Amino acid sequence: MSGNKTFTIIKPDAYEAAYSGPIIEKIESAGFKILNMRLERLDNPRAGKFYAVHKDKPFFERLCAYMCSGPIIVIELEKENAVEDFRKLIGATNPEDADEGTIRKLYAKSIEANAVHGSDSDENAQIEINFFFS
Repeated sequence: MSGNKTFTIIKPDAYEAAYSGPIIEKIESAGFKILNMRLERLDNPRAGKFYAVHKDKPFFERLCAYMCSGPIIVIELEKENAVEDFRKLIGATNPEDADEGTIRKLYAKSIEANAVHGSDSDENAQIEINFFFS
């Protein structure tokens, strides 16, 4: 059974480029309800904890540094089949591979500066929501 909550982060590149408003509008237009939302700035220890699943990957340090490079917006979302529907809305991790009209196709700069994070499972959505909103 699919859950009805997911989590997203509007990343520093999208925030800096003033894409937050259009991204949020696209999310709401797709039927997602915003349950919680906050502007935040991560420090390296907190970014490392959030991305701990990637700690052994070669991009881990770059990812943490990037996520600490500017403000982010963290958002808890609700919709039936939330995780799957949100993953479709944001598009492929690499914006070059993302479908036309998806958030990453429209607003991402690169595979690393890809505008938004989206939970990849119901379980991770709840973990990520709890990380920022508990």
